[in-house]
Amino acid sequence: MRVFIDTEFTDLAKPELISLGLAAETGEECYIEVLFEARRCTDFVRNVVIPLLGKDPDAFCPRNDLRLRILEWLGIVKGSDPIQICYDSPHDWDLFNRALDGQVPGWIEPMPLKSSDINELLLYSYFRRHPDESEHHALSDAKANLYAYRPR
Repeated sequence: MRVFIDTEFTDLAKPELISLGLAAETGEECYIEVLFEARRCTDFVRNVVIPLLGKDPDAFCPRNDLRLRILEWLGIVKGSDPIQICYDSPHDWDLFNRALDGQVPGWIEPMPLKSSDINELLLYSYFRRHPDESEHHALSDAKANLYAYRPR
């Protein structure tokens, strides 16, 4: 079972999680937003990412509950199969790992994607077909990567 993840974070130098999107091959989705310090964000994050936040009232999760919320959702979608967490940036895995307090269960394995695994035309097509979704929104990007995943 593959679950595609994407994160949005404050900056590249010292990334702190802002939001996490998870999209399972079977169609289930999970989207989480956490509190963050806006002053630590780059101009790009302030101008592009932050305006996309706060649209789903159920998305907010206190940091103390983050690990439990992620593991409960993954436990539901995994069934009896292990899960491969697919990500296109090392920052995504690092922030996912930190969200789990550095205690990733053995039934979860990282699956870094190569740039050639994501078909750029399909990625572009995803956002054209879904005009209500935006790049740089964690869940939208996770779903787009799932849609465009074509390993070579």
